Amino acid sequence: MTRVVATGTFDLLHPGHVLYLERSKELGDELVVIVARDVNVRHKPKPFVPEEQRLRMIESLKAVDWAVLGEEKDIFRTIEHLRPDIITLGFDQHFDPSHLEAELSRRNLHPRIVRIEDQDLCELCSSRRIVAKILARAQG
Repeated sequence: MTRVVATGTFDLLHPGHVLYLERSKELGDELVVIVARDVNVRHKPKPFVPEEQRLRMIESLKAVDWAVLGEEKDIFRTIEHLRPDIITLGFDQHFDPSHLEAELSRRNLHPRIVRIEDQDLCELCSSRRIVAKILARAQG
């Protein structure tokens, strides 16, 4: 059985998230999704949607076999526990694959890192675009 792990914040769930998770699922038999904890989101504004609600939304998606909240202090601990064969990254995720591989290797983990390059280019397939449209409508 090939276990695939996908990670993300998944704030304001949209079709781009769904596409990323569907493509991730195609790479293996089981897709486990790690939903980022609120305290660990530092590369963009804090999520609007609380982590428990984001977890419930991700768990409900057809492509997802199961989902967990990430660790608050050591984001790699969940990966150690899950021992995936493959870790997927979205086209715009901030992780550097070589840094990720080095840290995992240090922990005696050697999953294949796959960047999912597919994008859904719909108007609202980005949390940033959703927020921008809400703000524009509120001002207009």
